[in-house]
Amino acid sequence: MALKGKTAVVTGAALGIGKAITEMLLQNGAKVTLLDINETAGKTLKEALNKQHGEERSLFFECNVESEEQIKAAFQSTVDTFRGIDIVCNNAGILNEKQWEKTVSVNLMGLIRVSYVALEYMNKLNGGKGGTVINVASVAGLTPVPTCPVYTATKHAVVGFTRAMAAASSASGYGLRFNAVCPSLVKTDLVASLMDNLGQFSHLAYATQCSSVQRAMDPSEVAECVFELVTGEAKNGEILMKEASRKKYITFPTLI
Repeated sequence: MALKGKTAVVTGAALGIGKAITEMLLQNGAKVTLLDINETAGKTLKEALNKQHGEERSLFFECNVESEEQIKAAFQSTVDTFRGIDIVCNNAGILNEKQWEKTVSVNLMGLIRVSYVALEYMNKLNGGKGGTVINVASVAGLTPVPTCPVYTATKHAVVGFTRAMAAASSASGYGLRFNAVCPSLVKTDLVASLMDNLGQFSHLAYATQCSSVQRAMDPSEVAECVFELVTGEAKNGEILMKEASRKKYITFPTLI
């Protein structure tokens, strides 16, 4: 299988896109550590995965990406169990314009925190094996979405952080490739609760809400993009934009 012998860590792994990514990785031979703040959903998924793939192929840890202590503990347990980490998928994220500071904390600061811990464990200069870090951003990271300006800001930041980390890794010889996938609307709980969480700009959503949700893609389509980024020939720092009917790679010029 394409990923046999590889070990992955996925944040926000219990539901939606993270669940689809986890299933895709396991189906293609990888061992996976699932991180999620939702302990009930995480344990339920782990039990199902045990039946399909065997208990030895996956781990689950209740983990909040706002806690460096929890992240480091999960990474250390992964290394102790699977002898290394090859892939990290930063998928944990929320959309809540009413609690905009929480949105920034999870979507941006949490992703940076996980990425820096990943760098500690995977950096070839530290004795790591190198590997791939995939950040799940959004088309909101490429174009403004007026109904959710804070979410838009965090996803723009994720794209910028991905590009900068790719350049830094190449220039420093870390042996890590950083890429991001930017999907449009996906059929997840985040989309299902969208209208309740838009806050003061919810009045801008009425004209586009119905048609956009109807075009929402399945989480498995995003997982397929992650698989393509992990196993394909994507350049370091390249961004994969995915909509329901098309996808394209976006390569930005680098200063290094």
